[in-house]
Amino acid sequence: MSNNAYTTATYRLFDDKADFAKKAEGIAVGLTVGSWTDLPEVTKRNMEKHLGKVVSIKAHEPEGAAPGERYADITIAYPDINFSRDLPALLVTVFGKLSMDGRIKLLDIAPSDKFLEAFPGPKFGIEGVRAALGVHDRPLLMSIFKSVIGYDLANLREQFLQQALGGVDLIKDDEILFENPLTPLERRVETCIEAAREAEQTTGQKLIYFTNLTGPTSQLRANALKAINAGANGLLFNVLAYGFDALAELAADPAINVPIAAHPAMAGAFYPSPHHGIAAPLLLGKLTRIAGADLSLFPSPYGSVVMPKEENLAVQAALVDPALPMKSAFPVPSAGIHPGLVPLIVRDFGQDVVVNAGGGVHGHPQGAAAGGRAFRQAIDAVSAGVDLETYAAEHEELKIAIERWGVRKA
Repeated sequence: MSNNAYTTATYRLFDDKADFAKKAEGIAVGLTVGSWTDLPEVTKRNMEKHLGKVVSIKAHEPEGAAPGERYADITIAYPDINFSRDLPALLVTVFGKLSMDGRIKLLDIAPSDKFLEAFPGPKFGIEGVRAALGVHDRPLLMSIFKSVIGYDLANLREQFLQQALGGVDLIKDDEILFENPLTPLERRVETCIEAAREAEQTTGQKLIYFTNLTGPTSQLRANALKAINAGANGLLFNVLAYGFDALAELAADPAINVPIAAHPAMAGAFYPSPHHGIAAPLLLGKLTRIAGADLSLFPSPYGSVVMPKEENLAVQAALVDPALPMKSAFPVPSAGIHPGLVPLIVRDFGQDVVVNAGGGVHGHPQGAAAGGRAFRQAIDAVSAGVDLETYAAEHEELKIAIERWGVRKA
């Protein structure tokens, strides 16, 4: 390659008959200069700096393979000179029309250092979120609003207060809570932050409230500032609906000085198929972190919306990979989490993880406050190296949670 900066993309291409070398060359040329062999030599010399390059082809052709199992992992290098310093331009370059060309999945992108200079990444990251809460030695606990549609401010406040009294560190809006007459943005924030202050007098701990940031894209910044001015100390953002560039602009804005949690709504349209779409570690890990999310939610390997564990851990790895020149982001494995899963979560994700629960908090027989306490007791048990059943003997909330949901061992 020349001295130009290059960004690489890796694909998995399934084809029973294709010449993979020829196909790779077609991608490298077709997504950059369009054609090559028929160009005059003088044009080639002028255009070469724009030409994509085949980096590697790793074919997998199992003997006696069934139809559809023949594939190759292909890596192509794209000159940075071809696209502007924004994630939409990058994605359209490496996977725009190619995403419609048969059975092909985008596995990874390795942006050049030059490209990454345009992205400051997470403003807070793991350490910044921990510092805001004053919690440095254990996993964080998040709870989720449930049954928010049709509820007025009084009901929302009570639900928030009960979660906060349970000792959670983070509370997030439901991703489907949009601007509405019953709980308008600024009043919602004021009401919930007031409840957070009330709970702090009892629990003695700080709390971050991730307010759902919604509205037309042109109004996102204004709405974010309205929420922050009303007291919001966190923002929830449906990144795949709005786009990575919208997140990147919010995260880079110095006036938006609160952590941002990226919600994976619509991710199922991208990652689950082995033959199409964008791999979860890239979609919910690397790109989300580059765009500036401080926390990234994704389906857990244990609960009700399951992502394969290997893929799950690869998402986490991308969020904390030291190879990226930006702060690490908190992994938030979600869906179907209850206190009996805490040992597995800590085993698989370590201390720098957010334990995120909805029904596992609100479904506790003694109420949401007891549900939060059961989770905190489970986290304390794991931190102390004590199994949950033993710890539960002297902690009623955890005992009742185990009786309801059990303890998963593997």
